[in-house]
Amino acid sequence: MDHTVSKSLINDSIVDDPTKRLKIWAIIPVKPFNRAKSRLAKVLSPEQRESLAIHMFRHSVQLLAGIRRFAGVIVVSRDTKALAIARDYGVNTVQESGAPELNAALLRASQVVNGLGAEGVFVMPADVPFVTTDDIEQILYLGRYNQSVVIVPDRIKDGTNSLLVTPPGLIPFAFGVGSFERHMLLAKTAQATVHVYESSRMALDIDTPPDLDKYKELTSTREIPVADLWEAQSAESGPLL
Repeated sequence: MDHTVSKSLINDSIVDDPTKRLKIWAIIPVKPFNRAKSRLAKVLSPEQRESLAIHMFRHSVQLLAGIRRFAGVIVVSRDTKALAIARDYGVNTVQESGAPELNAALLRASQVVNGLGAEGVFVMPADVPFVTTDDIEQILYLGRYNQSVVIVPDRIKDGTNSLLVTPPGLIPFAFGVGSFERHMLLAKTAQATVHVYESSRMALDIDTPPDLDKYKELTSTREIPVADLWEAQSAESGPLL
């Protein structure tokens, strides 16, 4: 199996009845492209890292914008280029301000969509290149009821690669090192129904050279509908790999 979930009742009628679905907004946080993927500096040039970040971001925005189950998609960033790309895809944007801090940026975006009637928020960083529509649909299914939290861990179950919270504000965002356990504890403290969605596709985010090696390995052995992260490159920098 490519993924495991804490519960699986795929034939539930709520999936087919739009009137019973919670209004979920997707939030994509994005660092400035020119500062992205700094831990790949030993293997990729600045131009290559920026190209990689842009391609993964485009893939994420295009994927989430195409999922009809979402009431809307919003991108939060301090990078004007990222916000412009997001608007090209027809999604909403929030300009990040103040000191750079992921969880504060997510809180602001969550407050914005809460004002738009959101009944839940789904957070997915822009560096999860193998995520598919099927993954998102299953996560939304698990979190179909109010007072739910769905956590998607990274491949070592340390960080959080995606998070669904219904309603917004049920738990605070706690992304960063060790966030998987923090989100679990926060959800249990809030007496939420907690689900863990484990997927080999969503477990890989590209932050370190080993992540990059794993990406190369997977793309060589599996047919996954994902943007070609290596096709765009600076003329001066040469091949990405």
